[in-house]
Amino acid sequence: MKAFGKKYFRIALVGLLLFTALMVYSYNLRHSESTSFFERAVLRLSAPFQKSLETSREYVLDLKDHYLWLVDTAYENDRLKKENHRLRGELLRYEEIRLANERLRSLLKFVEEAGLEAVPAQVIAEDSTSWFRTVVIDKGLEDGIGEGMAVVVPEGVVGRVIRSSDGESRVLLITDASSAAAALVQRTRTRGVCRGRGERLVLEFALREDDIQVDDRIITSGMGGVFPKGLLVGRVSNVERGQYGLFQNVVVEPVVDFSRLEEVLVLPGEQ
Repeated sequence: MKAFGKKYFRIALVGLLLFTALMVYSYNLRHSESTSFFERAVLRLSAPFQKSLETSREYVLDLKDHYLWLVDTAYENDRLKKENHRLRGELLRYEEIRLANERLRSLLKFVEEAGLEAVPAQVIAEDSTSWFRTVVIDKGLEDGIGEGMAVVVPEGVVGRVIRSSDGESRVLLITDASSAAAALVQRTRTRGVCRGRGERLVLEFALREDDIQVDDRIITSGMGGVFPKGLLVGRVSNVERGQYGLFQNVVVEPVVDFSRLEEVLVLPGEQ
């Protein structure tokens, strides 16, 4: 412990002597025109310390510049990341606009080819319960949309309007259990009624002897005054003919993906 104290005492003493010498040298520098032996000695002794101080100062300045460069780099990286996120958002938005335009073009092409009058609408909500299968569209009485009007997409039949308000309407999907549409088998012209069964439909009242096969196209017959004739409803996915009874069991897979409905067409007026 004493050796440690002596060591630092010597260092402090040397530092004090150097400081005193520098003060004397500074005083003589102001009042003397020539350099004395003492001043030369002080210069020789203090040169290494001054060089060390200069080196330390340059090192501190370099650290400061490096720190400022790191701060600037971090700021620039953060700015670039934010700009990248913004541009990605813009690209996603433009992609959504492009896809929406494609769907709208498809709707318009369908209307022109079918020769139908139609009001385009956007799906803004869907029924979250398992009791009913309905969606809400953003067109209503103000747009000439009333109850009972057919709702379609280029792929096929969606359903019919069951409630209308000024600015929106509720559409009962064709897959709902309370929904029914007069239909026929396109290949054989066999008539029946397509009724909803949740995710699928069934073709009711098809006689046992009628020729119905898997993958047959089921279209609207135009009977009933809701859907115009010739709209695609779905394709036959299963046919069962029992030993007894008048009718066969025909399961129909709808052609419309109701989980991805975004834009629809409402067919106004009497059909």
